[in-house]
Amino acid sequence: MPELPEVEVLRRTIESSVVGDGIESIEVRERRLREPIDTRTLRRLLAGRRVIGVGRRAKYLLVHVERGSTLVVHLGMSGRLTVAAGDAAREPHEHVVLRLASGRKLRFRDPRRFGAMFALPTAAIDGDRHFARLGIEPLGVGFSGATLAAAAARRNASVKGLLMDAAVVVGVGNIYASEALHRAGIHPRRSVARISSERWERLAAAVRSVLSDAVAQGGTTLNDFADALGESGYFQVLLEVYDRAGLQCRRCGGTIRRLRQLGRSTYYCPRCQN
Repeated sequence: MPELPEVEVLRRTIESSVVGDGIESIEVRERRLREPIDTRTLRRLLAGRRVIGVGRRAKYLLVHVERGSTLVVHLGMSGRLTVAAGDAAREPHEHVVLRLASGRKLRFRDPRRFGAMFALPTAAIDGDRHFARLGIEPLGVGFSGATLAAAAARRNASVKGLLMDAAVVVGVGNIYASEALHRAGIHPRRSVARISSERWERLAAAVRSVLSDAVAQGGTTLNDFADALGESGYFQVLLEVYDRAGLQCRRCGGTIRRLRQLGRSTYYCPRCQN
C-alpha cells in the first residue's frame, strides 16, 4: 500500500503537471470502489473549474480547484493516478478519467478497488469523517519526541503500534515504522511506557529522516507504485531492515529478523535494537 512518502511524491508530480489546467469533464467508468463514487457531486463541484493547488493530508491527495472545492483521492492498496495524453490507450481497471482543458487526461486506475475518490467543499475538509480524527503530520510543524511521549502517556502498547496509529501520527505505515525504529535503535516490541524522553526525540528524528529520504528517492516501489508521470520510486534499494529477514544488518553485522505485529510483518535487528 502506498504510504505517506509515495503520496507526497504523487502530490508533487501532480502539482507540477496540472495546476493552472482546467477540468472540462469527468467520466466514471466504475463507481464501486471502497466507497461508491458520487458521480453527480464530482461533476457539480469539479467540472469547468481550474486546478489551483494540490495538497496532502495523511495518505489522502487533495486537488483544490477554484470556487472552493477539492477532489480527494486515496490510492488504497493498488491505486494509481497518472497524467496521460488525451488519446492514450485506456488502461485495464481505469475507473475514472478527468479530461483537462490542455487536452490531457488525469486518470485513476485501481485493480483491487480499495481506493477512494470524492469531492467536497474545501472548507469542509477538516470536519469531514475521513479527516476529523487524524493525528499530526510527521513532516509538519509540531511533530517531536514530546508529541509522541504525550500520546503514549497512560497507554499500554508497543512503540511500533503507536507509530502506526493514525490518530497519533499519520502516514507512518509498516515499511517506514520498521525503518525508523531501526534508525533509532529501538526494538519494535518495546512498551511505550519504557521509552525515555531522549529516545522519543531520537525516534521522532528518525521518522522525519526516513520519510524525507523516501520522498527524495521518489518513494518505495515494491509492487506497482508510480508517480503521476509513471516513474517508479527507488527507496527500496536503501531499506535497512524491511523485507531483509535472514540478511546481515548493515550497521552492526547482526542478522535481521522478522516477527508478526498487528497482523503485519515487522523487521528488526536484535543486536542493535533494544
